[in-house]
Amino acid sequence: MYPYLPITDEDRKRMLDTVGVDSVEELFADIPAGVRCKGRLNLPGPLPEMETVRHMKALAGKNKNLDDYTCFLGAGAYDHYVPSIINHVLLRQEFYTAYTPYQPEISQGTLQAIFEYQTMICELTGMEVSNASVYDGASAMAEAVAMACQATGRGEVLLSRTVHPEAREVVKTYSRFSGARVRELGYKDGLTDVQRAGELINGQTSAIVVQNPNFFGALEDLAELAELAHRHKALLIVSADPISLGLLKSPGETGADIVVGEGQALGNSLSFGGPYFGFMATTEKLMRRLPGRIVGQTTDGEGNRGFILTLQAREQHIRREKATSNICSNQALCALAATVYLTVLGKRGLRQVAELCLQKSHYAYRRLLETGNFTPTFNAPFFKEFAVTGKEDTDIINARLLDSKIIGGYPLAKDYPELKNSLLIAVTENRTRDEIDRLVKYSAANGLSS
Repeated sequence: MYPYLPITDEDRKRMLDTVGVDSVEELFADIPAGVRCKGRLNLPGPLPEMETVRHMKALAGKNKNLDDYTCFLGAGAYDHYVPSIINHVLLRQEFYTAYTPYQPEISQGTLQAIFEYQTMICELTGMEVSNASVYDGASAMAEAVAMACQATGRGEVLLSRTVHPEAREVVKTYSRFSGARVRELGYKDGLTDVQRAGELINGQTSAIVVQNPNFFGALEDLAELAELAHRHKALLIVSADPISLGLLKSPGETGADIVVGEGQALGNSLSFGGPYFGFMATTEKLMRRLPGRIVGQTTDGEGNRGFILTLQAREQHIRREKATSNICSNQALCALAATVYLTVLGKRGLRQVAELCLQKSHYAYRRLLETGNFTPTFNAPFFKEFAVTGKEDTDIINARLLDSKIIGGYPLAKDYPELKNSLLIAVTENRTRDEIDRLVKYSAANGLSS
């Protein structure tokens, strides 16, 4: 019946007899007949390996890719340079095929790599403890909100509209089932409206949630928000761009209690949206409420340094009702890429990448404004991403750029209807002066920006 399944008719009959049915069809009796596939799938037959490779390359060639196109699209996923050494490490079978390191005696390499990752995340964020990563930046934020509600015993959060729109939706989805109330904070000139936050915060507020740099690329005043949150015995949750932390003061230094973020920028390619990983770090006071896995350092019976999973408060280890979270996968391979990336660059290299992003994005911003075709959407300071408002519809501008093999910015009106004709432009260290100048040139209707 299914030639790719290595079981015989006798094997199949024994399994059916064991579960008490006469046929495979009976197993799917609860599925309405009208939605079942009848016959074989409408797929082409098998091909020799050479023809299969040729066919797959032809299909892949229909995609717009970063080998042939210049990318100025960010909005949460960024075209940073990925050093070649990362794949050399990731493709080693002991990392590439490894799974959950439940048995420390045979998982020391994986456990040490995760421990080093946690240490680097703590150094970046200014926090005291990190978990072994979670699914992605959005789920890390949602987990942080749940963690804040548990820690404070309160059921409300203030979530800034300058946080990534998709992350806000994930927070709302999680909160709908946990019973937490999410109240959104508006923005002024691209930054969280702190005055409005002061009006909304109350004795039921567990946390203020912001992103820095925020979705518009602007730099928030974290110290002011931390002071406001702590004055009302609430927590400050900050979603941070890890590359920016090579240059900016860490969230921990400005008063954050929980720091999360998307780790894709740390040595992971864009990969059409994933897999990525979310980093998550907090204070020693809150560490027992961290979801997911934590790797700890210890010594064995002979006094040798070793590593183990510790503070295991997931539902796999304790009763479900007492678990901090049901997060299962820690995206270890993606986190390993970040570990190699940070190791290879070091503090000086990470700072240089951040400085290049800052300088090149400001060059692009100035050049676009000089054309007269764009005006600033906001006046707030920014890091590597900025918003400009054009004289034309953003779809028209992006279509023209795509014809010139340039992937343009993100149309902000998709999520912020009030920001009509505004584009969110991302400029990383990967972009050259010539590429930026081409963006400026072809963003104009006549392709000849002054």
